[in-house]
Amino acid sequence: MTYNESVDFINKESDRLLKRVNGELTEQNMEQLSLDEHILLAYKYLRDEVMEGGFIQLIQNGYGPYVLLGPLPMLLKKQLGLKKFGQFLFDVKREYSLHKDELEADKTDEEFMAQYEQFETLNEYGDEYLDDYEEIITPAIAEYFQNQVNEQKN
Repeated sequence: MTYNESVDFINKESDRLLKRVNGELTEQNMEQLSLDEHILLAYKYLRDEVMEGGFIQLIQNGYGPYVLLGPLPMLLKKQLGLKKFGQFLFDVKREYSLHKDELEADKTDEEFMAQYEQFETLNEYGDEYLDDYEEIITPAIAEYFQNQVNEQKN
C-alpha cells in the first residue's frame, strides 16, 4: 500500500467508523468500536490535528484525552510493535500532563496562538512527528488495520 493509499484507507475507514457512531465518538458509544477501531480512529485524529496545527491544536480541539491519555501510546508499542513511536507519544503525553489544565482551557485565537511559544516542547514534538514519523506510521497503521479487517472476514 502506498502512502497515499494509506491516507485514503485511513480516511475512508474512519468515516465509516464515525458513521457507525452517528458522527461523534462519545462515552455512550465508545464500546461500539473494537480496540483496533479505536487505534485507527485515535490515529486519524492525531494525524489530522497535528498536521494542521501540532499537538497544541490536537489538545485544544479536545482530542488530547482520547489520543494521548488513553491507551493509544501503549497499544502502538505492544499491539503494532511501533515501540519508538509509542515512546514518542509517551513523551508527548508527559508534557501534555504537566500543562493539561492550561492547554485545555478555553482561549481566544490570540491566546491559542501564543501557546506555540509558551509550550515550545509540544510545538517541537509536532515538528518531530511530521519530520520523523508521519510518513512511516501512517502506512503502518493502515496496513495493520487492513490486516485486522481481512482476518475478520476469513
